[in-house]
Amino acid sequence: MLFPTTIAGSLPKPEWLAEPNMLWAPWKSQGDELLRAKRDATLIWLKIQEDAGIDIVTEGEQARQHFVHGFLEKIEGIDFAHKVEMGIRKDRYKAMVPQVIAPLRLKDRVHAFEARVARMHTGKKLKFTLPGPMTIIDTIADRYYGDRVKMAFAFAELLNEEAKALQADGVDLVQFDEPAFNVYMDEVNDWGIKALERAAQGLTCATAVHICYGYGIKANTDWKETLGSQWRQYEQIFPAIDASPIQQVAIECRNSKVPLDLLALLKTKIVQAGVIDVASDTVETAEDVVKVIDAVSKFVPKSNIIATTNCGMAPMRREIAEAKLMALGAGAALAREKLG
Repeated sequence: MLFPTTIAGSLPKPEWLAEPNMLWAPWKSQGDELLRAKRDATLIWLKIQEDAGIDIVTEGEQARQHFVHGFLEKIEGIDFAHKVEMGIRKDRYKAMVPQVIAPLRLKDRVHAFEARVARMHTGKKLKFTLPGPMTIIDTIADRYYGDRVKMAFAFAELLNEEAKALQADGVDLVQFDEPAFNVYMDEVNDWGIKALERAAQGLTCATAVHICYGYGIKANTDWKETLGSQWRQYEQIFPAIDASPIQQVAIECRNSKVPLDLLALLKTKIVQAGVIDVASDTVETAEDVVKVIDAVSKFVPKSNIIATTNCGMAPMRREIAEAKLMALGAGAALAREKLG
């Protein structure tokens, strides 16, 4: 089937689970009640994705407060009790982050609960997202390793452990989220892709890396205004990504200033093309989705295109996210009719 659909990963949390319409939203319950709420939210979003015609579903990251820190919570050597303020993505915005204070080691499985819930309750292909090593070290303070690269590879080893376990849980696609890849381009080529490869080492399920210019929050939208009329940062890193064993690359294409001809540099990859804009509450039409898929197909073989969202939808209003999922499914179906 041409143009299968998926989403970048996160979806808004229901108001009974966490504070809506914000990142780092606090949970509204705790203990067993919180666990049940996370499970219920996961099931709701699985059903909504299936109803929208999404082919490769996710658990919507309903069990994590943040896409990075949700992974860090199960790691020994991290101090969450004494968070410090840190600039993220070259100081684009600041956040209170935990600190690495000792050698890193997984305490236990990280995402077994939500992965198994999702696998049990959908017959669709299941994608699961993990933060990439470079993005993790850009979102946590180092008080132990004293070396960004060394710490990144320490995290890559732990990511690999969890990714292999997710594969055993029945996950069909493991995606590593690396928004830091468009901020530290020299480091991506020097060691970032090598760390990513270490995180994916030995996986036999499908693998992907998601690169983007960030959620539709003010700090990111303001930063994008400084990047000029064309965003060509990916030109520096696509050749190295193409040479890596990672099979898929997810990138924003809808209302993006990334020149689509850069996608031709990903000669060996399946491209998850973002056809839904998460920085706008305007709901796309099916025809809007077809136009983006058609534009991408000028540079990527149609058989190598997956239609997705530009980024996660965690901070978005729930009703807007649902409508955009429906547009994604309907648009891909229409694209199969018109472009197939």
